[in-house]
Amino acid sequence: MTVGIERDASTTVVTIDRPFARNAVDPATAQALFEAFVAFDRDDDQSVAVLTGAGGVFSSGFDLKAAARHLDERWFAEHALDGSFDDRNDRPRKGPMGPTRLALSKPVIAAIAGPAVAGGMELALWCDMRVMERTAYMGVYCRRWGVPLIDGGTVRLPRIVGHGRAMDLILTGRKVEADECLAIGLASRVVEDGRALETALEIARELARFPQGCMRADRASAMRQWSLGPAAALTSEWRSAETFRSEGAAGAARFAAGKGRGGDFEEI
Repeated sequence: MTVGIERDASTTVVTIDRPFARNAVDPATAQALFEAFVAFDRDDDQSVAVLTGAGGVFSSGFDLKAAARHLDERWFAEHALDGSFDDRNDRPRKGPMGPTRLALSKPVIAAIAGPAVAGGMELALWCDMRVMERTAYMGVYCRRWGVPLIDGGTVRLPRIVGHGRAMDLILTGRKVEADECLAIGLASRVVEDGRALETALEIARELARFPQGCMRADRASAMRQWSLGPAAALTSEWRSAETFRSEGAAGAARFAAGKGRGGDFEEI
């Protein structure tokens, strides 16, 4: 198996496990990643996922050796998008790297050691948060081989770091160290080497403690607003009021009873 799946309470850990290829993703691995995240999103017992790589490497991108041997017109046809694509997961579509066209209802955290480059960087961009080890790095390394960003990199990178910084990284394909990733908002946290997965799991457990309907509603609204004008985005945000009925009122009652006073949220 080139993809490992483990469950830690309500957290699913998905691990790319092709260390002999620096966790490059071939078509079989892409299919396994896609299936793993579709299953995670549909599992009511799971709240957060962590995506990581085995052997101190996140992912070096799409497996160009496999591409040189096996890519043909059928592969391009399999991944082609047309006007019917709207990213709804009742009709999930697979990206070349696997899950990169899925719009999940739950958060995913990337735990990054070593390189997250080319398609591996696109996988990291697909995640909601990115925890990087101090010696980890990103980069559009595929710039050197005539391989474009087709797993959402040109869409998500400008939205995360801004257009100007994204153009620098996309056009030059240069190496982006962890500290720079943190400074420009590409990394959510930078931790010492060997601690990315541990830290990502700590964050995942914290997220899993929150009322899930409310968190998912806020996450969905933040993602939807990119394609909407301000008025439509505010209207869309108001949908989250339904979770106030189901979760917020009970939360307000807990607060009124004394929970969370003085910033103590251990027993919320």
